[in-house]
Amino acid sequence: MPKAADTPPFRADHVGSLLRPKELQAARAAWKAGTLAADALRVVEDRCVATAIAKQESLGLRAATDGEYRRAYWHYDFVSGLDGVEIYEPEEKIQFKGGVPLTHKLRVNGRIAWTKPIMVDHFRFLAEHVQTALPKQTIPAPSVVHFRGGRDAIDRAAYPTLEPFFHDLGEAYHKAVGAFGAAGCRYLQLDEVNIAYLCDPEQIAGLKARGEHVENLLGIYATMLNRAIAGKTDGMTISMHLCRGNFRSTWVASGGYEPVAEVLFNQIDADAYFMEYDTDRAGGFEPLRFVPRGKKIVVLGLVTSKSGALETKDELKRRIDAASKYLPLEQLALSPQCGFASTEEGNTLTEQEQWAKLALCVEVAREVWGEV
Repeated sequence: MPKAADTPPFRADHVGSLLRPKELQAARAAWKAGTLAADALRVVEDRCVATAIAKQESLGLRAATDGEYRRAYWHYDFVSGLDGVEIYEPEEKIQFKGGVPLTHKLRVNGRIAWTKPIMVDHFRFLAEHVQTALPKQTIPAPSVVHFRGGRDAIDRAAYPTLEPFFHDLGEAYHKAVGAFGAAGCRYLQLDEVNIAYLCDPEQIAGLKARGEHVENLLGIYATMLNRAIAGKTDGMTISMHLCRGNFRSTWVASGGYEPVAEVLFNQIDADAYFMEYDTDRAGGFEPLRFVPRGKKIVVLGLVTSKSGALETKDELKRRIDAASKYLPLEQLALSPQCGFASTEEGNTLTEQEQWAKLALCVEVAREVWGEV
């Protein structure tokens, strides 16, 4: 572009979540069972987060996250902290491919608002413990509150129509982004899986079957995202992550980015995009032709987080070269296609395999771009 060396995303980057160490898993299980106090759990969390930060830095990563270690879910923990949103256990659960059920869902039981600093303390701890890396905060995109439950999961007394619901949700996120910025966050990621789901005809059919209005859903989500992004402070980079589901190494949706690419890249004000590209379920690189030249970065999610098998450098370089036919190399970067633990259960690989994949991203970035 050229891209400033200290401006994220970096040539080797990652989505955010990390496999939970056994010590943390045991502590959270004890806390849930009522045999470990919240304060004692926080001590374990702090120790594990600090260790994870140091490990990311030791690999040469330029951005570090807290691994989402303080969460059970990549999305529910954050959005259930908004006024008017709650997490619950339904009778009918969301089914991932392979018959793996997601235990909880969301519903809206009142007017949505941001009145408390959800996860801002998580960011502050991260920022206080990085040494060489830029602290990266991840939060779910606002569409999470709507996509799965839709109209039926939104209290009709609070929202007789959906226009005020989308407005309030966008305003809540505007304040959330501003709060992270005020706390010093320069690198914030919105995890936006539902726009990728809109690429799947089966997902669209499912929305229509339950009576959802889907014709302008992409536009509605884009408007909410832009309202959220407008809350960013000076010097803040906003990235978006897109994938098709990631729960215990299973997935939900398929389909290339073509149906959403023009809006995604040209009507949403994100600075960068982390895009799932580890399997043919994500389609080809052709939609990258819509990315504005010289303005935005696409981080190619070529390394899978769903299994421990390590990709080869040659394989990754070939795919980066293929992507550069549609978007110049200086606007590309490399990462795993998703986090390693979208929920606290994590994917089916070991911590050693996880770190090897992140190290591989760093090595390939140095060889392809001459920098990390």
